[in-house]
Amino acid sequence: MPASNERALEKAKTLSADTIIFDLEDAVAPDAKNEARGNACAALQSGQYGNRELVVRINAMDTVWFDDDLKQACLSKADAVLVPKILSAEDIIRIDGVIDDLGANVATKLWAMIEMPQAILELGAIAALGPETRLTSFVMGFNDLAKEMHAEHDRDVFGSVMTQTVIAARAYGLNVIDSVYNDFNDPDGLEAECLEAQKLGFDGKSLIHPAQIETANRVFAPQAGALAEAEAIIAAFKDPVNAGKGVIVVDGKMTELLHLKQANQLVATAKAIDALAR
Repeated sequence: MPASNERALEKAKTLSADTIIFDLEDAVAPDAKNEARGNACAALQSGQYGNRELVVRINAMDTVWFDDDLKQACLSKADAVLVPKILSAEDIIRIDGVIDDLGANVATKLWAMIEMPQAILELGAIAALGPETRLTSFVMGFNDLAKEMHAEHDRDVFGSVMTQTVIAARAYGLNVIDSVYNDFNDPDGLEAECLEAQKLGFDGKSLIHPAQIETANRVFAPQAGALAEAEAIIAAFKDPVNAGKGVIVVDGKMTELLHLKQANQLVATAKAIDALAR
């Protein structure tokens, strides 16, 4: 949400979203950039957003606002900064170094917008920096990517990019968030995109309107049947009878340690959702 919109910032305190992104970039006019930065920093320090993860999308590296945006967001203890227009692994290294220079007590993580053709060509190299830097997440940006490609904003155009990005993220332990759905008056279209993203392995979807939250939460949350199956797998591996086994039978299905890992991830997600709701 635009950090220049104080009403929106207030509304965010009541939203059932996992993460609030205070936007200083596209949603903020040039003459409102400084005010938006101040609003975002005040919100970060307010302590009024509960368990929600608080992220600031700063302006791109080639803008006059970048340095102040990055510094103030980190010093205001943002959980992460989301940097748009990332082009290369060198960009990640530079930003990580700037955050390092702010002091050892800065715990802010780094999220990268994947929205430029150069970044698509370097996905593996960028993702590989995850274990070595503050980089934890990719966020797809198909509005800008379509513009840069001179392409229509058609979801089918980005199928290969979505798959490549998920693979790169998973190879190096990063989270990966799908792009926004622009028509917030079209819940069916939003749900279709959420279902597609969930099927491809995305962790969630970035949203532009409170009306979209319920749909995304419903699609990406663990389903009751899958959660019950995961709990059964965990219980089965904990059974002393199965101690030390790599393969067991659960509800008539061959179940391996990789299924146990998936089950633990699913249950952990459900617990995180419960904690956020409190």
